[in-house]
Amino acid sequence: MRRSILLASALVATLALSACGTDDTAEPAEGTADDTATEAAGDDMADGGTLTVWVDETRQAAVEAAAEDFTAETGTEVETVLKPFEDIRADFIAQVPTGEGPDVTVGAHDWLGELITNGVVAPVELGDKAGEFEDVAVQAFTADGAVYGLPYAIENIALIRNTELADSAPATWDDAIAMGKDAGTKYPFLIQTSTEGDPYTFYPFQTSFGAPVFEQNDDGSYSPELAMTGDAGEAYAQWLADQGANGNLSTDITYDIAVEAFAQGKSPFIVGGPWMLDQFSDLDLSIDPVPAAGDEAAQPFVGVQGFYVSAQSENALLANDFLVNYLSTEDAQTALFEAGGRPPALTAAADAASSDPIVAGFREVGAEAVPMPSIPEMGSVWAFWGVTEANIISGSAKDPAKAWDKMNSDIEGALGS
Repeated sequence: MRRSILLASALVATLALSACGTDDTAEPAEGTADDTATEAAGDDMADGGTLTVWVDETRQAAVEAAAEDFTAETGTEVETVLKPFEDIRADFIAQVPTGEGPDVTVGAHDWLGELITNGVVAPVELGDKAGEFEDVAVQAFTADGAVYGLPYAIENIALIRNTELADSAPATWDDAIAMGKDAGTKYPFLIQTSTEGDPYTFYPFQTSFGAPVFEQNDDGSYSPELAMTGDAGEAYAQWLADQGANGNLSTDITYDIAVEAFAQGKSPFIVGGPWMLDQFSDLDLSIDPVPAAGDEAAQPFVGVQGFYVSAQSENALLANDFLVNYLSTEDAQTALFEAGGRPPALTAAADAASSDPIVAGFREVGAEAVPMPSIPEMGSVWAFWGVTEANIISGSAKDPAKAWDKMNSDIEGALGS
């Protein structure tokens, strides 16, 4: 039987804490603390029990395959409950405090701030295993120095290039526009937007001006202080206005229009994610970094998918063992990749998946990306941000800097309310 070192360590800590306040000169009746912890871990495994795991349809088969190994080696049954992904976060927040929620749920890293605020999620003890994951994946699930999820997939946008129309990757925005015009296509460059804007897709251009949305801490987590104010943000706003005025950007180019135009060969470039690729199956593609419009690197957001442990789980040690020793194996992470089509978070699995140059391209861009802020304050940003960008692009905002400054003021007001 494979016993989790982490499980034994956690039990040692529990035993040590329970001993506080006792006579520290007393000796245990039998064995050492390590012996006791190992025996307790073995007993815990032998007792079996049940873990309940919420999964969506895409991840169900991969989780159940890992669960079979877990049950065979520990005696603990794993019950998977199928739920629509869009319902999981709200149901988890509502049910965990009542004791009706699962021990483990699949989820996205940007739920983390809300889950912590509601007290429904517990840290996951990755131990040495943390070093086996892509750095950005662990950063995404980190808050206040603790890791709160077991990552399994990484998702981000990049520059998708039609190699028949552009035989090399552009280094800068200006290079891309020049190459697009040389290609003679209807659109030199495609970026989806609308009258409501799309700050997610535009974010790498914003970061290239040195104007990230929030201040970022050394561990990759975020502080709720806006960082897109001042000269850097205003410079980005002016760039949006200039590109809208010269026709390189337009709020008429919605997602559907952009994807259809690229699929029909009407542009050599589109900014997008792997979710677009099925519609480009007839094209010869390369996945490249988003070209910078400013003087700094263009860093898109990265989203990380993973598994959370309930703060109310009565089987937290077993849940941690299942995640760290069974859902973080190369086989399990590869199965999750094959189901969802996103680069694995486990480096060994990502290395294997990167034999596909498309996967390798998205992975390389994701390695230099930044986690989507998971702090609750992010919810106050999107609407102001997107509409302001759209108004600047369309020319509705006559003074880009003033419009940008008002946006920041409005967001700060919402954050303070």
